[in-house]
Amino acid sequence: MGGLDLDALLRSRVVDVPDFPQPGVVFKDISPLLADHVAFAGAVDAIVAHHGRGTVDKVVGIEARGFIVAAPVAYHFGAGFVPVRKPGKLPLATHETAYDLEYGQNVLQVHENAFSPGDRVLIVDDVLATGGTAAAAARLVGTAGAEVVGLSVLLELEFLGGRAAFVAEHPDVDVHALLPY
Repeated sequence: MGGLDLDALLRSRVVDVPDFPQPGVVFKDISPLLADHVAFAGAVDAIVAHHGRGTVDKVVGIEARGFIVAAPVAYHFGAGFVPVRKPGKLPLATHETAYDLEYGQNVLQVHENAFSPGDRVLIVDDVLATGGTAAAAARLVGTAGAEVVGLSVLLELEFLGGRAAFVAEHPDVDVHALLPY
């Protein structure tokens, strides 16, 4: 990026929104980062560079903001893109798993035929908070017979302990965050 301080650029494009989606929560809005072509390209390139081309067969994007980052990462890897979605969004037979959020509970699904046995899979999302969503996505990948080789996120909210929770369930997975907070 020609001497550009990527960390500073990315941090300058993340906006804190207090009391969203509920009082006491400070939401990290990545919309300005996505809208800045230099910041967005830098984030995608940094994820690809961290994992190295040729190391993944599929890239999972977690609904919904994870799709935005995962799709161009998959393109750069020359890998397939697999959406992991909330219930009722996928038309074919699915695997599903429940998980806890930092302020609730939900379910994720993936098509049963999304992976081939032995596929090397990178999970990409916007934020690693409590680790529940990422761990659920990794469980789905494993259920389908593929191997999670990495988890990359734009932001990690370290004070919520998500990395430790994820690693406790998936100790051999490389966890990478562009912006730890």
